Amino acid sequence: MLRPATANAPTPAPWSALLLIGALCLQGCSLLPLNGTEGDTDAPGAPVVAESASPSFAVEVRAPDEVRETLERHLELQRFRNLPDLQAAELQRLLGAADANARELLGTMGYFAPTITVELTETPASAGAPRTVVVTVQPGPQTRIASADIGFSALSGNDAEGRTRQQLRVQRNWSLPPGLPFTQSAWDSAKNGGLRELQVRRFPTARIANSRAEVDADTHEAKLSVTYDPGPPYRFGPLRVEGSERYAADGASRLARLPTGAVYDEAEMLDAQLRLASSGYYDAVFLTLDTEGTDPQSAPVVAKVREAPLQKLVFGPGFSTDSGARLSLEHIHNQLPVIGWRAVSKLSLDRETKHASSEWTDLPDDNGWRWFAGAQLQREATGDYDVNSGRLRSGRSKSSKHIDRNYFLQYDYAHSQGLAANALSPADSSAALSINYGWTGRYFNSLTAPTRGHGIAVELGLGTTLRPERDPFVRALVRWQSFVPADRVTDSAGVGRNARVALRAEAGVVLARDGAQVPVTQLFLTGGDTTVRGYGYRSIGARTDNGQIYGGRTMAAGSVEWQRPIVYKGQMTDWESAVFMDAGAVADKVGDLSPRVGLGAGVRWRSPVGPVQADLAYGVKTQEVRLHLRLGFSF
Repeated sequence: MLRPATANAPTPAPWSALLLIGALCLQGCSLLPLNGTEGDTDAPGAPVVAESASPSFAVEVRAPDEVRETLERHLELQRFRNLPDLQAAELQRLLGAADANARELLGTMGYFAPTITVELTETPASAGAPRTVVVTVQPGPQTRIASADIGFSALSGNDAEGRTRQQLRVQRNWSLPPGLPFTQSAWDSAKNGGLRELQVRRFPTARIANSRAEVDADTHEAKLSVTYDPGPPYRFGPLRVEGSERYAADGASRLARLPTGAVYDEAEMLDAQLRLASSGYYDAVFLTLDTEGTDPQSAPVVAKVREAPLQKLVFGPGFSTDSGARLSLEHIHNQLPVIGWRAVSKLSLDRETKHASSEWTDLPDDNGWRWFAGAQLQREATGDYDVNSGRLRSGRSKSSKHIDRNYFLQYDYAHSQGLAANALSPADSSAALSINYGWTGRYFNSLTAPTRGHGIAVELGLGTTLRPERDPFVRALVRWQSFVPADRVTDSAGVGRNARVALRAEAGVVLARDGAQVPVTQLFLTGGDTTVRGYGYRSIGARTDNGQIYGGRTMAAGSVEWQRPIVYKGQMTDWESAVFMDAGAVADKVGDLSPRVGLGAGVRWRSPVGPVQADLAYGVKTQEVRLHLRLGFSF
């Protein structure tokens, strides 16, 4: 039976008290300084031996600028100068090894006959260190390339002409020709660059069979030789999808559009990967060529995928200088019941536009064509009045590497509000039915941040108004953009990037009888971030007799922009400067076109998702300055 403690109960044993006192003492010891420093540890119970308060010796490198920084950073002496209690014998060993270490470093930069002296000087009065090691270097002449022999081992398979072209390309693009300075990094880069030329097309298993750099220290010349083993030529086989559960593997093959049977090309495979990743059906996609135990003439491409959810709801805030703050809500359904199409439905709201739409698309067929259908309702500020509009369209589209095509039937309805009655103004309510064809060609070196290349787009529509009267009309629109490389900007390290001239032109026309009431959604307005900077969004249009702006039947716009990389403190940056001139005009008749001109300057930042643009533009007609912000590139 338990009994309550009383005053007569026995006291604890003395060992318990001793253990308690010992534990407190140990805790206190952990607060004591170790070797004059605080008791930091890398792990519990493992104290770190701190470095001495001042270096054991200092290192001074006396050498030309082109080699001094490398020696100061990588000399082995630098690693030991802060060791405490460095013994004299150990220091002498380090001094003896410094000469060989410096020669090795200089050799990587192409200097194989240097004069090097290493001296130890006592500096007891120095505030930095009691001793200084002075390394004096005269690097001598830099070795230059005398010859470069680029060879290939025996090749197997067909397509001898294609192989020869690729070998000639490797030799033509060799980055270390005779006359250039020899450095180890440049030699490694040249060898690997040639190997990449082979691996990216036709020969994914290529390797360097042997390489040699013979350096003559007396003549300061280097003879280079490298032999590549290309291995067998490969062709694309079927696409093999791994990780597909919800969506059919056959659909992935049609989305990827991999050119089965074609010569292996890494760019083609990356394009197929991008098409799968941007289709919306997959959250992650990675394509590789299976080169293990397969027929090189039909090597499977393995697509490892992580599927996207069947349905997804996305809420997105945004902002633009054209329309202010924006809120959007998007619902995605990747397999609609019964028909299996993909549906993207969207609601968005900003200062200028209230928008609701739904776009449905089928998987592409074996030829790459797909069906699509869409509907939208919109309220938008158009010139000096608001337009409530609706649109229905259905047709087919096809996207290839450079070209997008589509044809469709479209119904348009528009109801204008806030427009004073005028003989030249559009009707309050109108509707039209049209057949349309669109063709877009993109030939840029990058679809997200192009620096050269061009693009052209053509839209053509034939239709008839439905009310208030039936009148036929033709609508045409042509857009063009080009980036032309100009002078090359180089920083102090030799890193260069081209400046460029960006050119843009756009023209559109609606042909119909003068009294035809074409819906305003088929007419033209311009102005804003992507058209004529210095003017408000869609603020350039045709004008009524009382000065109100509305959509016009003819439009012309163009831009010239000079973009130049920015070098700061001798180093190339991800920023660019820009100066530009934009002009645009809209009217009902070509003879009435009166251009509005915008002049300005801005900066560009090469972000991972595309260029970020900030521009200040002056509208010559309005005599106002506007800020324009834009993210990304689209054409």
